[in-house]
Amino acid sequence: MAEFKAVINDVKAGKSYNVNVSGHRANSLIGKSIGEVVDGIFVGLPGYKLRITGGSDKSGTPMRGDLPGNKRRKILLSESKGFHPRYGGERRRKAICGRTISSDIVQVNMAVEQYGTRTIEESLNPTTEETG
Repeated sequence: MAEFKAVINDVKAGKSYNVNVSGHRANSLIGKSIGEVVDGIFVGLPGYKLRITGGSDKSGTPMRGDLPGNKRRKILLSESKGFHPRYGGERRRKAICGRTISSDIVQVNMAVEQYGTRTIEESLNPTTEETG
């Protein structure tokens, strides 16, 4: 059974929220790609639309949106996501994951595309009670 740690970025507030996703909700994210818009119900945010922006696998290898598939590959990189050169013109062969979410992925990064009726704090912490 798949289990992910979803990092949801609220672009209006400039905050990020960590949500553990497991069970059938996590299984519904398998096969989705970077750039796809998914329903927020998968991470406990009904009414929200979330865009998948990236992620990393169990060893911390980042995902790239321009690499098809879901496996880890070694590709030759100049300055880009996954490699920052020490001097101009340096290139190096680095391991990078493809853009499709698989069971090897541990963290999935998402950004809010469309907001729901409730705030993210209210949706993620329903047990918070106001005293007054």
